[in-house]
Amino acid sequence: MIKYDLLPQQLLFEGTCIADNFFTPEIPNNKYFFTVHTPEYFFDLLNITLSKSEERKIGFPLTEQLIAREMIIADGTMKATHHALKYGIAMNIAGGTHHAYTNRGEGFCLLNDQAVAARYLQQEKLATHILIVDLDVHQGNGTAEIFREDDSVFTFSMHAKNNYPFHKENSNLDIALENNTKDEEYLSVLRDTLPKLIEEQKPDFIFYQCGVDVLASDSLGKLSLTLAGCKERDRLVLQTCFNHQIPIVCCMGGGYSKEIKFIVEAHANTFRLAQEIFF
Repeated sequence: MIKYDLLPQQLLFEGTCIADNFFTPEIPNNKYFFTVHTPEYFFDLLNITLSKSEERKIGFPLTEQLIAREMIIADGTMKATHHALKYGIAMNIAGGTHHAYTNRGEGFCLLNDQAVAARYLQQEKLATHILIVDLDVHQGNGTAEIFREDDSVFTFSMHAKNNYPFHKENSNLDIALENNTKDEEYLSVLRDTLPKLIEEQKPDFIFYQCGVDVLASDSLGKLSLTLAGCKERDRLVLQTCFNHQIPIVCCMGGGYSKEIKFIVEAHANTFRLAQEIFF
């Protein structure tokens, strides 16, 4: 999507970031994917030997370039964890591929980057109890399935009730919102939920899926947040992490407004808030 080119350009142009703030991920070792995905699925994906029905569920015609891109995204989220441990926060301009399951891809997601990075942190003994905060408009069904039997990773998804995926998995905590939920109700629910959840779970690391498809302008969303409301959502999450001194990695997730300026502005707000709160 064009937003992945426009967002860093905007951040550099306005001075929110400088060139040294960016890092470039690469294709990582295959071993990192086996901590989350089955070898059978991973190699069928890598060799482009998935069935036609499996490919249709993903929603993209598979190419070597697309698969390499998803692997690089996962490396970006893994590398971002080190920056977050050092500075308190780090961002992946892509990422948030939360519809990828253990053994299949769905909804434009091939490999689950936040799940891979969570396992990476645990294997490297950099974190033990991880909280995934998924505020994309769509439920993080793949992430919920991956960690269904794992108490060391708590999955929280707040999403549109009547939107994709139409078969929802069970996250550790799901909050399903009605169509056209607006700023005041959305933010009230989040304020009542997130601080209590952090107090109860006491995570030592947080992944944040901060898709901006919650906007009223989004063509694939069914919620009705304004740009200001979406920014306040991010402020609440980032400020709470800062107050509790919990490292956080933000992945940009979805955003499908017809006018690209709304997508870029909403994503840029997350970066602006990171600078404001953490630096």
